[in-house]
Amino acid sequence: MKLLGKYVDKGMQGNVTLMPEESEDMWHAYNLIAEGDSVRSTTIRKVQNETATGSSTSNRVRTTLTIAVESIDFDTQACVLRLKGRNIEENQYVKMGAYHTLDLELNRKFELRKPEWDTIALERIEMACDPTQSADVAAVVMQEGLAHVCLITASMTLVRSKIEVSIPRKRKGSVQQHEKGLAKFYEQVMQSILRHVNFDVVKCVLIASPGFVRDQFYDYMFQQAVKMDYKLLLDNKSKFMLVHASSGFKHSLKEVLQDPAVLAKMSDTKAAGEVKALEQFYMMLQCEPAKAFYGKKHVLQAAESQAIETLLISDNLFRCQDVALRKEYVNLVESVRDAGGEVKIFSSMHISGEQLAQLTGIAALLRFPMPELEDSDDDDDEDGAAGGADSDSD
Repeated sequence: MKLLGKYVDKGMQGNVTLMPEESEDMWHAYNLIAEGDSVRSTTIRKVQNETATGSSTSNRVRTTLTIAVESIDFDTQACVLRLKGRNIEENQYVKMGAYHTLDLELNRKFELRKPEWDTIALERIEMACDPTQSADVAAVVMQEGLAHVCLITASMTLVRSKIEVSIPRKRKGSVQQHEKGLAKFYEQVMQSILRHVNFDVVKCVLIASPGFVRDQFYDYMFQQAVKMDYKLLLDNKSKFMLVHASSGFKHSLKEVLQDPAVLAKMSDTKAAGEVKALEQFYMMLQCEPAKAFYGKKHVLQAAESQAIETLLISDNLFRCQDVALRKEYVNLVESVRDAGGEVKIFSSMHISGEQLAQLTGIAALLRFPMPELEDSDDDDDEDGAAGGADSDSD
């Protein structure tokens, strides 16, 4: 994301001008823009003109509109953000108050004005404009005949390619057809890696599978690399890492990202930081349940006592339409930081964020045990041990 202009005054009012440059930036824009904000960008509008004879003609014109956002739709496949709202500035083609849908696309600048900029929104801009925070982990999860080539960014897991090849079974006395099918499958997976993985950015390529599929594919790939002189693969051989996965489906990435050997190699990426925090939370929930809680009610009570060491919160909660509720979450993040705690904001489009969403989207690791929170759970006749979520799941 390119920051073209920023003006935010002491009263936290103002505007920023941004230009999304890659698909990840559209995700940041989706998290930045909220209902009630105003967005200014170029758009195409169909205009009808009436001629002197009374007949009407219509033509499409490019114009710049400012709308008050009423609804937001993010098309992840086309990588387009659709903002619907009413026009709030004079325009020769569009009446004041008329509805229009702005399509925010890559390499098209837009100006965003908010009634009030909070720290979460300003941090999001900083993160989006930092070029070092791009996808630096790639993963191939595979089984015989099925593979998914994924890019793991700080914000989401992007499936770049799905490869399905029908492989004939081994038959008694004839394994030729089976081996031909395997070679065809491995070739397609290798070509997909060459096409979708940017080795200038990617620090680690995980190859995960059940059984020996990963080893056989790895051997095939580097035999071909030597034979065909694929310098890109040979120069980056040290980045490949073979790990176990239960299947070739995308959800197997969850267990892959929890493997200690994988975490050691991915330790400097944000995706690994989130996964590690969630792992620590689950371990604490089992070993010392009075130091791990989830659910808004318990986490707020822990924050009041300045007991939170690490706050785990989903970015989904900051997209709520209720301004007062969003403010409550923003204040919680600020209070945890002021008390010296660490805040991990999880992306709802990342596998770790999906897991956190199952725990109401908010959880906390405490500095010291607070068994009284467990007791308050019992008083309210709610199910579950420590961290048994309070009844309102956000």
